[in-house]
Amino acid sequence: MQKSKATKSSQVLSETQLKRTLAGFAARISEEYAGTGSLAFIGIRTRGPILARRVAAVLKEKHHLPVPVGELDATLYRDDLNTLLPKGRIDATHISFEVTDKTVILFDDVLHTGRTVRAAVDHLMALGRPRAIFLAVLVDRGGRELPIEANFVGKKIEMAKGGDVRVRLAEIDRVDEVIKV
Repeated sequence: MQKSKATKSSQVLSETQLKRTLAGFAARISEEYAGTGSLAFIGIRTRGPILARRVAAVLKEKHHLPVPVGELDATLYRDDLNTLLPKGRIDATHISFEVTDKTVILFDDVLHTGRTVRAAVDHLMALGRPRAIFLAVLVDRGGRELPIEANFVGKKIEMAKGGDVRVRLAEIDRVDEVIKV
């Protein structure tokens, strides 16, 4: 009988650290964009919209800055679409506001190769012409294949090739944490 290898994981961010990180995003965003009147958040599916909504809630509650939040599905704009979606098309983009002339902050959980962010920017540009687009990520794990950098980073970590980072959020996973696997 063959022994199965147990997957070792280590926590990168606890629930408390994750909450503190998002509050830090809100504070920085409030300082930099409070007077613009054209700020909007768009989360890249699946966990990006949750992060965007959480930061928007902190901005509204603590900084009295209401920010509209949208959800963007970048799948159709990926350069590897055929391998991701061989049987059809799905687009779960929900943005109830005009993006033209907005200062948009894209939210994603993990920044790795940069391909998802590139696809999200392409999709966003197809919807209108934002004044500016910035990127907020909970975890930057390195390994970029495209020249993309986040403006707001919660935690930067180095990963071995083949390693993985998993962001778990209570709304989906019943727990808030980030782990390395």
